[in-house]
Amino acid sequence: MRATPSDHRSAAAIATAAGELLMELRSNLENLSVHPRLRRDEGDRRSHDFIVDALAREHPDDAVLSEEGADDLARLDAERVWIVDPLDGTREFGEPGRTDWAVHVALVIDGHVEAAAVALPALHATLTADPPPPPVPAHEGPPRLVVSRSRPPTVAAALAYHLDGEMLALGSAGAKAMAVVLGFADVYAHSGGQYEWDSAAPVGVAAAAGLHVSRLDGTALEYNRPDPWLPDLLICRPELVEPILAVTAGF
Repeated sequence: MRATPSDHRSAAAIATAAGELLMELRSNLENLSVHPRLRRDEGDRRSHDFIVDALAREHPDDAVLSEEGADDLARLDAERVWIVDPLDGTREFGEPGRTDWAVHVALVIDGHVEAAAVALPALHATLTADPPPPPVPAHEGPPRLVVSRSRPPTVAAALAYHLDGEMLALGSAGAKAMAVVLGFADVYAHSGGQYEWDSAAPVGVAAAAGLHVSRLDGTALEYNRPDPWLPDLLICRPELVEPILAVTAGF
């Protein structure tokens, strides 16, 4: 079974609307001088409630796995499961002026991402698997690797060394993945631990854009597993796959 046009429209519309809700909430809480931690908590809660309610209305027979919700293992028997991160990059959301946070909405069918949207609300953009982002030309300089602001993974440092690349710090997983999709970076390699909701939507959008997506050892990414822990990820331009996997296969 494949995603329908309605599924793709839902992913895009729900991610975009959740992002608009978060932008309004962020502005209101900043004006009230609410502590950043409370801003983050309220953002997580409000976006989760909005997305889950929207999916229940539009796709009542589908299962949902959300970072902010209890994991109902009945999803394992469902053919269609929406995997969402209502606010990816809560730290950045709580910091005034930062744009590197996202909303993830993905539909997984039989373990594979079939519809996906990543909203970048502070940039007023939503990237989708259908229609996919246009391809971007190859970067002529050294490979650019996006990494965490606070904890650059060991694999990124190894890649920067072996590929003579440079590291660019960004916030959320979605923001880093979309930097590759949009051509601001060439590689997103992560080895520090993630869950399915961190990567499902970004992987769906990146694959649709013609980028390589896999585990660090090159094996396929699988979703809606009993344990949603999916600790490593590689998103990169196709021409860099071979030299990257020569380094990352050991991680």
